Amino acid sequence: MTRLNYLAAIAAAQRDALRSDDTVVLMGEDVRANLYGTAPGFVSEFGLDRIMNMPISEAGFTGVAIGAAMTGLRPIVDYSYATFMYLAMDQLVNQAAKNRYIFGGQASIPIVFRASMWYGAASAAHHSDRPYAMFMNVPGLNIVVPSSAYEAKGLLRAAVECNDPVLVFEDATLWSRKEEVPDEPYTLELGVANIVRSGTDVTVVAIAGAVQLAKKAADLLAARDISIELIDPRTLSPLDTDTIVASVRKTGRLLVVDPAPRTCSAASEISAVISEQAFADLRAPVRRLTAPDVHVPFSPAMEKPLYPTADSIVAAVTDLYASRRNSTSAAIRTASGSESRSVASSGSSVK
Repeated sequence: MTRLNYLAAIAAAQRDALRSDDTVVLMGEDVRANLYGTAPGFVSEFGLDRIMNMPISEAGFTGVAIGAAMTGLRPIVDYSYATFMYLAMDQLVNQAAKNRYIFGGQASIPIVFRASMWYGAASAAHHSDRPYAMFMNVPGLNIVVPSSAYEAKGLLRAAVECNDPVLVFEDATLWSRKEEVPDEPYTLELGVANIVRSGTDVTVVAIAGAVQLAKKAADLLAARDISIELIDPRTLSPLDTDTIVASVRKTGRLLVVDPAPRTCSAASEISAVISEQAFADLRAPVRRLTAPDVHVPFSPAMEKPLYPTADSIVAAVTDLYASRRNSTSAAIRTASGSESRSVASSGSSVK
C-alpha cells in the first residue's frame, strides 16, 4: 500500500494499463509534458508512439481516437477540462456511442475519455461544468465518477479494460486528497455501487466529491443519533439501482447529494428510480441536494455557496429524518403487499 493523492492514483492506473497492454495509448493536449501530473516519466518509459500530444482540436483528436479504437488500439483520451468535451459532441454522441450498434457489433470501441471537473476553484463558466448527467442520456456510454484516490485507480483500470467507451469524470476538488492505495493493479467493477457506510435511518447517495462531504456529515449526524447509510454509485451508467433501492427499502428515506445542476440531473434519475421501485417504502419525500441551475461565476464569494457542503447535508438529513410520510405514502403502506407493489411500479412520485 502507498499513500497517494487522486492525481497520483490516476497516473498509477495509466502506468499499469500501459505496461500491461501494448495496445493502450495515451493522447491529449500536453500529455508529454505531464502538465497535470498524471503522466510522470511516461515518454521515457513508453515512447512518443504511445504518448501522443494532440493539436488543440477536440473534435479532431476524438475522431482519431475512435478510429484507433475501432482498428485495434485502446486509447485513453485526456481532455483536461470536462467542458472541452462539448467541442467533440458529434464524435462522442454520434460515433463513439453508436458505432458498435450501427455496425452490427463488427467493431468495438474500447476507449476511455478522461475529463476533469474544475468547479469550486474560480475557474469561471467555461471551465467549471459537471456535465456527466447529459451524457447519461446517451445510450452506449459508460459514465464513471470516482470519489477518491482508491476509486480513481480501480475504476480507471476497469474502464481501460472495457470494450465500450467509458467517460471518466474526475473531481478536481479531490486532487490533493490522499489515502492508502494498493500498489498492485486492481479493478473496481463498473455498474456496482459501494456502500461506504451502513446505517438505518436515512439513505444518502452522494456523487463524486460529495461522497467525502457526506462522510464528514455522517460523523456529525451520528452524534445526534441519526444513522445514515452512505452509498457511492461509482458509475452513473450503468447505475446500480438494486443497491440503492434495497437501502431505501431499509431506511425509508433518501437524500441524493449531487454537485451538478438540479434539472435533469443524476440526482433526478436516482430519485425517479426510487419513486418507481420503492415508493411504498418511503417514510418521507425523496430529497435532492444539488447545485442550482446557474452558470458558475468567476467570483469565489459567489461560487462557494452553489455546492453542497457537509453542513448542508447535515441540515437536509436532519430535516428529512424529522419528516413524516405524507398521506399518500401512508395509505399505500397500509394497503396489501401486492397492491402496494403495483402502485410503486406504476411510476407514482412523491410530492
